[in-house]
Amino acid sequence: MERPLLVYTTFPDAGTALDIGEALVRDRLVACVNVLPGMRSVYAWKGAVERGEEVVAILKSREGLKQDLAAALKARHPYETPILLYLPVADADPGTAAWIMSETQAPPTG
Repeated sequence: MERPLLVYTTFPDAGTALDIGEALVRDRLVACVNVLPGMRSVYAWKGAVERGEEVVAILKSREGLKQDLAAALKARHPYETPILLYLPVADADPGTAAWIMSETQAPPTG
């Protein structure tokens, strides 16, 4: 059976994360998006050290949708280079895995 996939990303604010998350849920690329506000970041960007406030988003999807989800997320994301970390799920509660599969579209074949 296909495995669930978690995707870690960040957004500039909760509104943007929720709007993009809702679009991805409606497109059945993800079953759920958890938005965690209040994150402070220190990061290197184009040779400088920056600080900023962001929100974390954790997307629940399936491995077979990784490429389609990445393309849809990049097309909607406001960052020039959005962070996309794919976290494969080694194991999941069967009910949780079944829910994710039922709420996301089957990946294209061929």
